[in-house]
Amino acid sequence: MSDEKTKWLEKLIVVGDRVLIKPKSEDSKTSGGLYLPPGYKEKEEVQSGYVMKVGPGYPIPAPNDDFDEPWKPKGENINYISLQVERGDLAIFLKKGAVEVHYRGEKYYIVSQHSILLLERDDLV
Repeated sequence: MSDEKTKWLEKLIVVGDRVLIKPKSEDSKTSGGLYLPPGYKEKEEVQSGYVMKVGPGYPIPAPNDDFDEPWKPKGENINYISLQVERGDLAIFLKKGAVEVHYRGEKYYIVSQHSILLLERDDLV
């Protein structure tokens, strides 16, 4: 993903257990050939899309080993439990747990991992 259209994505920082998802483009016709009105699929409770960026995970405090050495410089004592979600996964998620944002003319969802119901990953063996 290093082309000019997605270079801006590297500058974004997703916070905590959140995931940036680009909605999957849905077909505007039913299986019977009827055309659906615009926005019909957006009203469904369950949505799907591709994971564009993943946050660091759930923050947990690091053990405080320097309690007896107060002269040591204090650093950031935060570790993270990583997420199951990976970039490129197809995610099926609850719409009510998502925040819709428009960035650079595109629609995205910011979703917490607990709102993701199912992942499809191509590289599993």
